[in-house]
Amino acid sequence: MIHFKWPTAGRRPRRTVVILVLTALVSMLLAPGFALAVHDFAFQLDGDVSASTTTNIGGTPQTIDWDSLFDSTGAKKSPLPAGFSAAAFHRDFNTKTNGSFDTSDATTFATGSKDTLNITPGWQCATANNLLSKDDVMNAYAAAFTAGNGDQILYFALERNANTGDANVAFWFLQDEADCASAGGNTPWTGNHVDGDLLVVSAFTKGGGVSTIDVYRWNGDATGTLGTTSVAHGVDCKSTGPGDATCATTNSGTLAINTAITTPWLTANKTDGVGNTLQVSEFFEGGLNLTKTNLGGHCFNVFVGDTRSSQSLTATIFDYARGQLGECNSSTTTTPSISGSTQIPQSGIVSVTDSATVTVTGVSTWSGTYDFHLCFIGTDTTSTATCTSGGTLVDSQSINQGTSQPLTSAAATITSAGRYCWRGDFTSATQGVPNATDATGGECFNVTPRQPTLVTHAGSGPVDFGNPVTDTADLGNTANQPGTPVINPTTAGAPADGTITFFLYGPDQCTTLAAGFPSAGIAVSVSGDATYGPVSYTPTAPGQYTWIANYSGNLPNTLAKTGAACGTDPNEAVTVRQIPTSISTAQKTYPQDSATITSSVSGDNLPSTGTVTFSLYSSLANCQARGATAYTQTFNNVGGTHSVTLNTTNSSFAVNASTNGTYYWRVTYATGDTAHTGRQSDCTENVVLTFTDDSGPGTIFP
Repeated sequence: MIHFKWPTAGRRPRRTVVILVLTALVSMLLAPGFALAVHDFAFQLDGDVSASTTTNIGGTPQTIDWDSLFDSTGAKKSPLPAGFSAAAFHRDFNTKTNGSFDTSDATTFATGSKDTLNITPGWQCATANNLLSKDDVMNAYAAAFTAGNGDQILYFALERNANTGDANVAFWFLQDEADCASAGGNTPWTGNHVDGDLLVVSAFTKGGGVSTIDVYRWNGDATGTLGTTSVAHGVDCKSTGPGDATCATTNSGTLAINTAITTPWLTANKTDGVGNTLQVSEFFEGGLNLTKTNLGGHCFNVFVGDTRSSQSLTATIFDYARGQLGECNSSTTTTPSISGSTQIPQSGIVSVTDSATVTVTGVSTWSGTYDFHLCFIGTDTTSTATCTSGGTLVDSQSINQGTSQPLTSAAATITSAGRYCWRGDFTSATQGVPNATDATGGECFNVTPRQPTLVTHAGSGPVDFGNPVTDTADLGNTANQPGTPVINPTTAGAPADGTITFFLYGPDQCTTLAAGFPSAGIAVSVSGDATYGPVSYTPTAPGQYTWIANYSGNLPNTLAKTGAACGTDPNEAVTVRQIPTSISTAQKTYPQDSATITSSVSGDNLPSTGTVTFSLYSSLANCQARGATAYTQTFNNVGGTHSVTLNTTNSSFAVNASTNGTYYWRVTYATGDTAHTGRQSDCTENVVLTFTDDSGPGTIFP
């Protein structure tokens, strides 16, 4: 250990002296095998807890002390000073309701407990009510530090209630989570020794400081033994030379702090009671360079500071204070392949992976298993829940300090829209290295549903009243339904289902359904992207009608889709027109004739047995030749009076535009007796018929 002391104020140092000193220091630092002493680093091992009492040992000022690590309540400060990876404080005394010291202590070693025994079943704890004050631990604390040169250091400290006589203390640094909680009687400890556990034993006197400090190693597992040969030896930090691997000191002795000290946290001593004062030789602290002693490479997560009857390894051990140091730490950060959100594809299948980085501190060699779990949180994408437990195990991989990182999981298939969260679990296989999990919100992502398309078009029109109108819908961009299960399904999801519902409004308005149209619409079942319909309805009145159609959707993967608003899509309008009529004229006439038959003798009556025949011919030649007639009507029993007039009643033969021409009548009269003469008309009586018809269709009326 080199102490640099510059000349007092007012005296100017010689430049050559400075150069020689610096040259000597550089030469030492570069010399092979050179290592700093345990008390040469940034931490003060000077017999108090205050950083304000700065020391300068080995040419380096020590600016950090216990109050740099813990606040006035004993809570660990955050962040810790550079180089400190862990620190823990354990209070081991109680106070009564009035604030005075309570002599009961639930953490004492029961009779028979020995350091040479494995923790289980060798150690027991019990509650004691009247410990000797000098054996009663008030507070114990420890810290893990990695120096700039890579050296790993353990620092430890202990406060006791009284300084009567010499004292022996020890610190166990354990890798297993050993612990004990007594309700009053003797209670076995839990946990076991692990190869490499360390026992630091030290003795000090009230006035002379620390005499010795020795470190012993546990060899083997729970069935192993405590080595009886010290693996590191030291003395008081205030008097050690260069390169010491371990040392300890107290607030006593001849150098540095050798008076009562003040602590920022609550403590107690027999002289002052509960407060912030420790009398001379009531504070003990030390350090151990694990790297220099080849004792590193382990995770000392638990410390147990105790008082004992002697430095002997078989000494009776009294009171203890157990703290959770956590020298080794592990952490993991994971990054999903989907950040934020993605839309589910039409196939309904999304492939995702997760990547993870594991960081282990405090030990150079470690191993374990990394599990990737994926949780389907649910369809509520506004949820803030994460995958804190359960889920689907997607992948499990072995990992150690040499594994290339980040790890990438196997791909998982997800088939539902919603919120998903990964969880990365590092399970340590190295004693003392804690497990680590990342189930934070950064592991979560959303899969959003698809917005389908819906294009509708009415059937061609116009249509005549009395005929149906139709509508058809083209559905697209749907996504398949979720598979079973949702993650890595064994059964694929079916095409999107749901219904398309058609509505018809009119006539000539978009506020009321067509008369008689079902109020619930006409529903058509859906199975994926396709054309659906046509649906049809026959309106009860002419006019313009408008279709609309809506798709129900098929959550969670496919959203609903509302069709165009009524009247906004010209493809959805169709006209139902009145049934058209036409008018055309076709003239016709039924030719009629009359004949009057009169007796030429005044007062003479015609016989009543006469016969009159009317014959109609379509040509003069026919008439003259007595050929085929177009119409014939005969009247019998004509007579009985002086004169008779007869009229035809033709209703069977008509002349129209297609039978225009000249028609001739011939009338005959047979008397039916011999007293009168019969008569006939000549074929001179004729009628000429010419028709001009209206072929239509006419014009609208009225």
